[in-house]
Amino acid sequence: MMMKLIKSKALLFDMDGTLVHSTHQVEFIWRHWCRINQIAPQQALSICHGVRSRDVIRRIAPHLPLEEQTAVLDGLEIEFTGKAREIQGAGRFLSSLGDAPWAVVTSASQRVARHRMTCCRLPLPAQMVGANEVSCGKPDAEPYRLGAKLLGVAPSDCLAFEDAPAGIHSALAAGCSVIQVGGAPQPGARIRSHIRDWRQIRFAKFEGGEILLELNLSP
Repeated sequence: MMMKLIKSKALLFDMDGTLVHSTHQVEFIWRHWCRINQIAPQQALSICHGVRSRDVIRRIAPHLPLEEQTAVLDGLEIEFTGKAREIQGAGRFLSSLGDAPWAVVTSASQRVARHRMTCCRLPLPAQMVGANEVSCGKPDAEPYRLGAKLLGVAPSDCLAFEDAPAGIHSALAAGCSVIQVGGAPQPGARIRSHIRDWRQIRFAKFEGGEILLELNLSP
C-alpha cells in the first residue's frame, strides 16, 4: 500500500462533483432551462461545470434578465436535487474532521448547496462561500481567498479539494494547494495529488493548528 502524508492548516471543499454526485442533475437542469429559453443546450453544458449560474447566463443569454433567471435556475436546482448522492466516503471523511477548520467553497448559492448537502446527509460546514458571496466566481481566485479568510488562515496554508477545471484554476490562483477528486488528472495543472473518491483519504489528526491527512495512492 502506497501512503502519502499531507499537512495543512485548513481544508476547503468544492461541492458539486467533489462531495456530491450531481452532474446529471446539473446537466438536466441546464437542458431544461435552455429549452424554455430557446438556447442550444451545448452552449451551457460546455461551460457550466464549476461556474456560477449567473456567469453562464451572462455569456450565453445576455439579453435575459440576469437576477430573474438566476433565481429560476436556483429554484430548478432545489426541485431536482432529489437524486443527488454523496461521492463515496465523503460523509465519513467530513464527519471525521472534528474541530479541524474546514469550509465549502461552491459556485452554487448557499441555499442550493445546503439543500443538496442535506439531501445527501452530509455534515454542513460552519463556513461556506456561495455564488452570492463573491463578485467574481470561479475560475477567479476570489472564492478561495474568501474561504481562507473566513477560516482565519492564508490561502497558501489551505488545501482545496476540487474536480472541475474552473475550480482547480480558482484554488491555484488563490495560492491554495489542490487535490483533485475524480476524473482524469488535469493536464498541466499544479495539483498536489489525485484521488478517485473519499475512500482513498483519511483524516489522521488535528494538532497544534495543523491537519494531517493520509492518502492511499495504491492503484
